[in-house]
Amino acid sequence: MLEYLNRFERLIYYALMVMLALVIFLGVLELVVILFHVIILDFSYRLANFEILEIFGYFLLILIGIELLETIKAYLIKNEIHVEIIILVAIIAVARKIILLDPFAEGETLNSAAMIALGVVVVALAASYYLVRKSGTETG
Repeated sequence: MLEYLNRFERLIYYALMVMLALVIFLGVLELVVILFHVIILDFSYRLANFEILEIFGYFLLILIGIELLETIKAYLIKNEIHVEIIILVAIIAVARKIILLDPFAEGETLNSAAMIALGVVVVALAASYYLVRKSGTETG
């Protein structure tokens, strides 16, 4: 019975890898279309702030997807979860949130509690990454 569950689990991981790879590929295509439209078709050759933030957001989303794909691949190969990679994905996700914060956007309020919470998350992730690296282990 456990053998069937292991096979089912591996099948699910392979399906997740294929779907995630497809999402990453489509994200790269969308980024190419956005860059083509902004740089080639727009004759001003100048990017507005929101366009730069949008492009950075797509780059970081693709990086997060690649890191998640790497995590699934590492689990399939070694049958162990790499905590370091998971923490790096979380750091990239928080960095994306911080980079894409637009203080001038309508409806987006930057209150002090939210900023303190983001700071605490950054410090916690940095400390956990440091401890994982210092311990020399990568598995959970």
